[in-house]
Amino acid sequence: MKTQNPVSDEKKEVVKDLVNLIKGNKTILVVSIKDIPASQFQEIGKKLRGKAEVRVPKKSMILRAIESSGNEELKKLESSIKESTAVLFSNTDSFELASELIEGKRAAKAKPGQEAPEDIEVPAGPTEMMAGPAVSEFGGLGIKIQIEGGKIVVREAKIIAKKGDKVTQKAADMMSKMDIKPFSIGLIPLAAFDTKEGKLYLNIKINREETLRNLKELFAKSLGFAVKITYVCPDTIKFILGKAGRQEKIIENLMSNHTPQINEGGN
Repeated sequence: MKTQNPVSDEKKEVVKDLVNLIKGNKTILVVSIKDIPASQFQEIGKKLRGKAEVRVPKKSMILRAIESSGNEELKKLESSIKESTAVLFSNTDSFELASELIEGKRAAKAKPGQEAPEDIEVPAGPTEMMAGPAVSEFGGLGIKIQIEGGKIVVREAKIIAKKGDKVTQKAADMMSKMDIKPFSIGLIPLAAFDTKEGKLYLNIKINREETLRNLKELFAKSLGFAVKITYVCPDTIKFILGKAGRQEKIIENLMSNHTPQINEGGN
């Protein structure tokens, strides 16, 4: 009969700390820390000081803490916890915290073997690279160039790494020389749990500027539709009145231009 290895005091303390953080905070945010250098991770941790507690526990430890917390709804978060994840504990709203993390990401150069997040293109136009060995490097990637004033000019834009493909050494070297930074370094929000509301939020990669732009576009469209169907509310009333005034003038013009003919002859 096999006996279970006793849990060390150190692991018990880790689980206890995690349980206390779960019970003492509104937001539990799971983030990806894949490909983040240690120095960058430390810098992010410093910026979050006072706003969130950051932990990088082993998967087994956080799962045990969730089990020990007594919060059954919290178990919904388990599927989002991977090996390359960290957990943030905070009283800040989930979406506000996720948005702050996304806005804090930094552009980064590509490394060989990384998966391209989008199509990576060398744009057409002049470069600061002098003609010489670099000419063959451009040719090796199928990039059409010409020489002007001793410097290389890219004649046509060229995609050197398609979305999902691994970045080659040649492509990485070219991007480095041209200061193309297709990657971003930072904590990537994966999922969050609101302990007060008992709600799980997935896909919380919030782009604040894009979201505001979309809301403004939707508001403009809905406003036009509301005015068209004469839906009266504080946002539409001035437009509806203006529309009514224009229609009144049109009717007046039509009536003044219409002169009724009177038949005086009787027949």
